Amino acid sequence: QVQLVESGGGLVQAGGSLRLSCAASGRTFSSTTMGWFRQGPGKEREFVAAVSGSSVTTKYADYVRGRFAISRDNAKNTVNLEMNSLNPEDTAVYYCAARESTRFGTVHDVWTRERDYDYWGQGTQVTVSS
Repeated sequence: QVQLVESGGGLVQAGGSLRLSCAASGRTFSSTTMGWFRQGPGKEREFVAAVSGSSVTTKYADYVRGRFAISRDNAKNTVNLEMNSLNPEDTAVYYCAARESTRFGTVHDVWTRERDYDYWGQGTQVTVSS
């Protein structure tokens, strides 16, 4: 059974930082994309960042580029999201996602749509106070 478990969320003041982690079990995702999405209050879930299986390619949403950094450790089957200069608009539940390795693509590809991913974590709450 595949599980993605996020951790590291919490309450932080504007301008602060948080580091989210996602641990995968039941499947190795070293050859495929892993990513982060978020869903703010009253909003639809949106793409945040993704990293290719090789870590060669990363992609960020415009609203987090330059502030957030995604990384992965294939030996540990984990993906992390370093979040800096947080603002209240970053308040959301953050979800880790992984793409099935048998789907189309190479180890250097990244994907940004929800339908590109097959496995999801339960989410971790990030709240940024002003």
